[in-house]
Amino acid sequence: MSLELLLKERSHSKCELCSATDELLVFSIQPVVEEALESSVLICGPCKQHIENIESTDRNYWRCLNDSMWSQIPAIQVMVWRILNQIKDEGWPQDLLEMLYLDEETLQWAQSVDEEQKNVEVRHLDSNGKILEAGDTVILVKDLNVKGASFTAKRGTSVRGISLVDDNSEHIEGKIEGQRIVIMTKFVKKTA
Repeated sequence: MSLELLLKERSHSKCELCSATDELLVFSIQPVVEEALESSVLICGPCKQHIENIESTDRNYWRCLNDSMWSQIPAIQVMVWRILNQIKDEGWPQDLLEMLYLDEETLQWAQSVDEEQKNVEVRHLDSNGKILEAGDTVILVKDLNVKGASFTAKRGTSVRGISLVDDNSEHIEGKIEGQRIVIMTKFVKKTA
């Protein structure tokens, strides 16, 4: 029996996230060694589109997870956990996350993609899209009020020997007027 037929049998031919019955397709959950029933879910076209564009879609679409989060199937639990984690700043998803129970193995699987994404190198880009590296010299492209100090860093000020903030691609550090400050990368340009 094909994987799609096995998933349709398991889900009663419904999307395993929202229960829709149209446009059903197999969705493999990463990381996956091979496509298998245990690492796949059956989802509808709209759910797939929302997953692929989660940052730009209506977060309320995912209120359907209130029902699917109670599934006993680990693959569905992983999908629900990952989606709720991506939209938890909305408020109500955080409430669902607090109610969602995953055993230790399933939680590790759900978090595995987060770990892979953390290991992806953070790239710092200046206002023109050039890659910044530790030790570079940059020039401010805007006057900046320095919080906690009594001066304004003027446009055109050169900042030598910058350092990169490891966990935030939008921040660098540098010295201006003898004081070490954090500067947003969108306000600097790299010198040649």
